[in-house]
Amino acid sequence: MDSAQSSQPEMAKTARVQVAHPMLAMMGMLIGGFVGMFSETSLNIALPQLMAQLNVSTATVQWLVTGYMLMVGVVLPLSSIITKWFTTRQVILFALIDFAVGAIISASAPGFGVLLFGRMIQGIATGLILPLMFTVAMQIFPPYKLGAAMGMVGLVIMFAPAVGPTLAGIVLGVASWRWIFWLFVPFLVIAFLFAVTSLKNIAEVSRPKVDFLSIILSTLGFGSLVLGVSLASDQGWGSATVIGALIVGILILAWYTHRQLTVDKPILNLRAFAIPGFRIGAILVMINFGIILSAMYLLPMYIQKGLLVPVALTGIIMFPGGVMNAIVSAVSGRLYDHVGAQMPARLGFIISMVGALMLAFTSTHSAVWYVIMAHVILMIGAPLAMSPSQTHGLNALTGPIAADGSAIMNTLQQIVGAIATAIATSLLGIGQAAYLANGTTNAAGAFVNGAHYGFYFTFVLALVGFLLALRLPKADR
Repeated sequence: MDSAQSSQPEMAKTARVQVAHPMLAMMGMLIGGFVGMFSETSLNIALPQLMAQLNVSTATVQWLVTGYMLMVGVVLPLSSIITKWFTTRQVILFALIDFAVGAIISASAPGFGVLLFGRMIQGIATGLILPLMFTVAMQIFPPYKLGAAMGMVGLVIMFAPAVGPTLAGIVLGVASWRWIFWLFVPFLVIAFLFAVTSLKNIAEVSRPKVDFLSIILSTLGFGSLVLGVSLASDQGWGSATVIGALIVGILILAWYTHRQLTVDKPILNLRAFAIPGFRIGAILVMINFGIILSAMYLLPMYIQKGLLVPVALTGIIMFPGGVMNAIVSAVSGRLYDHVGAQMPARLGFIISMVGALMLAFTSTHSAVWYVIMAHVILMIGAPLAMSPSQTHGLNALTGPIAADGSAIMNTLQQIVGAIATAIATSLLGIGQAAYLANGTTNAAGAFVNGAHYGFYFTFVLALVGFLLALRLPKADR
């Protein structure tokens, strides 16, 4: 044992929960988390093929993305109470089985409705696995190894969505979209075996009182909001159904918020938003997730339906940006340790604006290298701002409320991601309709014009993020 380690307090040398092989204990969750995050972006590249084969519109097919994220966002805030009622092994084993069942249902779906049902089942599993990965890692690794452990978890979360479109594109180049889902199953079986053999229970099952009203309000409120925005793609923003769903969603969420601020043990401790540092950090994270999700939803479809590039090549075109996203995400966290959040957040949003504008100036004849460069620039800017903003927000919380910060951010960024995707879909349809209103029948040109409307939305998000980042303090480490 070296002198540096021996000089540490005894508490720093031991984990809170002793596990013989921590890495083996984590493997089931890491593989499950990888599949969950991979699933969040991999299907984007298959949307044009799904629209053609299932005979559905863009407004309808986007539910495969928003529905998945909505379920993740609904389940995430419930993870804390679920782990108090069921053991760690029970939750993870259920989640892995649930994901496999959802994948099999999606892979064998005869139509769009069954496919969407399978996707939403998968979203439940991801919402359970993601928070437990962090919780278990913090319990079974000693403090002096925790940084490396959390880095490993973070790499899984960053790398999976980065390579999702590329791997899915390769699969679609040689097989049908159904094989994307069949591909999940062997990985989930391996994850299940790891969990059965190595995962230990790390928390006491106390079974506290469950606030069922908050659960109902959360589900109905977020669900109505996402439903309203998504229906606007088909029915227009002036539709009575859309306006009604949005009003109902806002009213229920207002009730939900009031309840979380007044009950003794809220599901999400929204009092954290009273702290300025957390408030601005959380808002910046949500905006950043909206930037990434809206662009990653539009870009694969633009490449296929605007540039008329084959699906397998589409995945390869998106690979450099995906890898850059993972690299910058890893580096930006360390950058915060040296310069704080202000500089990387501001710079990140500026770079994101440049990338979004470059995509907004594409055409049906844009060079592939230009599209790759625009994507890479966007994937430098968004993650550059993400990690420092998140760390700034979480560092502003101390005491018992600190444990709620990550749950709030993870939940709301999934909901915002679903809403941003739905808005991008609506703008895509508006842009296509405006182009076709001139009497032309050029489908590729119409799609590119619609994509421009969506990329302008991405630009506006980056601009709002930059303006908010001006409020970050200079020294906040």
